[in-house]
Amino acid sequence: MKNLNNYLILLLIFAFISCDGGEGFNDTISEVSTAKYNVSDESGNDNNSPVEMSKVERKLIKKGDIEFRTDDLGKTKHAILVAVNKYNGYISSEKLYKYDTENSINIVVRVPSDNFDNFLNESTKGVKDFDKKDIDVRDVTEDFLDVQARLKTKKELENRYIELLKKAQKISEILEIEKEIGSLRLEIESIEGRLNYLKNQVGFSTLNIRFYNSLESETGFGADLKEAFSNGWGGLIMFVLVLINLWPLLLILIGLIFILAIYRKRKSLE
Repeated sequence: MKNLNNYLILLLIFAFISCDGGEGFNDTISEVSTAKYNVSDESGNDNNSPVEMSKVERKLIKKGDIEFRTDDLGKTKHAILVAVNKYNGYISSEKLYKYDTENSINIVVRVPSDNFDNFLNESTKGVKDFDKKDIDVRDVTEDFLDVQARLKTKKELENRYIELLKKAQKISEILEIEKEIGSLRLEIESIEGRLNYLKNQVGFSTLNIRFYNSLESETGFGADLKEAFSNGWGGLIMFVLVLINLWPLLLILIGLIFILAIYRKRKSLE
């Protein structure tokens, strides 16, 4: 009987400990779930207050689009490439267009933002008139800070779930937590992609440069003479090609004429 009582006491103690551990685990889940739905509040407007914004280095995205006429495409392109190398930039796109009235080159340059103004001035040195000059500067400081805050909060929440996973004992709890961690990881990667894009756009400015030279077109008698000569030469080439294609028939015709001439000569001798 005494042994039975001792056994019952041990069972009660074990049940109490188990119940206590389950409540602690549930409290932790509740805490993490609350944090999950309060992510937007934690990354709210405190970091973007006027006082805080004044202490942060401005994040600016610079973009430019210019167009001008040049007398020498090759010389202008060389000057731009020299400026690109000088200011540690790179060519992200280059296209050449040829038309009847003009030839043009379109170059897209990425250059460190701190060097943008110097590069713009040096690459267009000697240009008197721009057909187009559009420089745009966009302040993305608030967006930059917001993305950083969201990323920090998501990573902290992920760490909470990882700690919670270490305490989980039931398979259902483990699967649920791993599902939440997987979902968080996708959100974190998306936010990191956005942050890297902003860093790239802020770090390197983009300048689209289009330059062209006009081709003089001939008019009047000169143009007509040139066209007539071209047409005549084309006709001669066509005639020669026709003769080449018909050479078997020409050979037969020549043979018939030769035979007919011999026949007539013999006929006259008789």
